[in-house]
Amino acid sequence: MPAAADDPVVARVNGVDINQSDLDFAVSEVGSRLSNYTPADRRRVLLQYVIENELMAEAGEKDKLDSAANFAARLKYHQRRALRDAFFDASISNAVTDDAAKKIYDEKIGSVKPEQEIHARHILVATEAEAKEVAERLKKGEDFATVAKEKSKDTSAEGGDLGFFARGQMLKPFEDAAFALEVGQISEPVQTQFGWHIIKVEEKRDQPLPTFDQVKEAIRTQLVQQKAQEVVTGLRDTAKIEVVDPELKKSMDDAAAKGEGPPDETPDDQSGQGD
Repeated sequence: MPAAADDPVVARVNGVDINQSDLDFAVSEVGSRLSNYTPADRRRVLLQYVIENELMAEAGEKDKLDSAANFAARLKYHQRRALRDAFFDASISNAVTDDAAKKIYDEKIGSVKPEQEIHARHILVATEAEAKEVAERLKKGEDFATVAKEKSKDTSAEGGDLGFFARGQMLKPFEDAAFALEVGQISEPVQTQFGWHIIKVEEKRDQPLPTFDQVKEAIRTQLVQQKAQEVVTGLRDTAKIEVVDPELKKSMDDAAAKGEGPPDETPDDQSGQGD
């Protein structure tokens, strides 16, 4: 039978058709390994994976492994798993939209006060006497970057430039002194475990907040997990579940008594599928 136009044959292995849908299904198994590939390379790797699956399946048929005692049980499990995955896509993953993720983003970002960060330079020397000497030279108008290249034990090649940093990234005595300065102001000598510092603040700004595109997938994954938990909880509440194995029943009862729930309901690589 010819393949449907929306599910074209992409390859054949010993006469067996491999369709685009086979590549799509393979994403759920190996998609997490392909994040650094281009779309074209992703399709190629997925096809290689499906071809290998077909070759090994044919070899299994030749060895009559499809009539082995546990084959029917394995087939049943994978059929149920396929139904589960189809339900997950239709009722959970596809129900979480970009608009829902954007709403969460706007709510979170709207309540966040941007943290201040500063762009500073420093000159690091070993002793207080050296630091005082450097401070005097700077007070007389010598260029900070030039003195840093001459005297500093750290970042001297960059004129003492430390780039931008926020609170919590530097040693506290250094941080307190730096954030107390105005733009263009130079500190008195500050001691840390590394020695003595003279600090100059070049610029202050609010730390940039992440854009929606930068955090969309993380938000969407969180929403999918929440939606999955809600759906599965509803299914559990209306289901009749009987644990027959005594050891498993005790383990389940003990876990419930401790408030331990079932594992995360999000299947591998299904929180953000796509080529």
